Amino acid sequence: MPMIKARYTRPQNAADPKLEVAALLSRLTAEILHKDPAVTAVLIESADPADWIIAGSSVAEQKAGTFYVEVSITDHTNIKDETTEWVRRVYEEMRRLLGPVHEASYVLVHAVDGDAYGYGGETQNLRWARKHA
Repeated sequence: MPMIKARYTRPQNAADPKLEVAALLSRLTAEILHKDPAVTAVLIESADPADWIIAGSSVAEQKAGTFYVEVSITDHTNIKDETTEWVRRVYEEMRRLLGPVHEASYVLVHAVDGDAYGYGGETQNLRWARKHA
């Protein structure tokens, strides 16, 4: 039941790849982190390249794209190899979608305690306990 947030600058004069980004992130999260797409939520935001500053100048001035993607998952539900692969593949595929991107484009996995995270008004640990009772 991950929550994915993605903010990016799109290539100049290109159509907004919002739906492609959402589909990509959902697919990689299902394939690599083994998360159920039926309860995967994705928030996508396109940012103005003039507003995204890296090393003191905008990515518009640097003629580069950029992105920041984060996912929240329940702690201890994935091994390090899976989260490492997710970070690598998200970076690689976002770079492919957006064109040349600044190296300072970030991918983050939040592994959150199951008592502090959930959906539908129930924590993940409550769901787990009910399933395994």
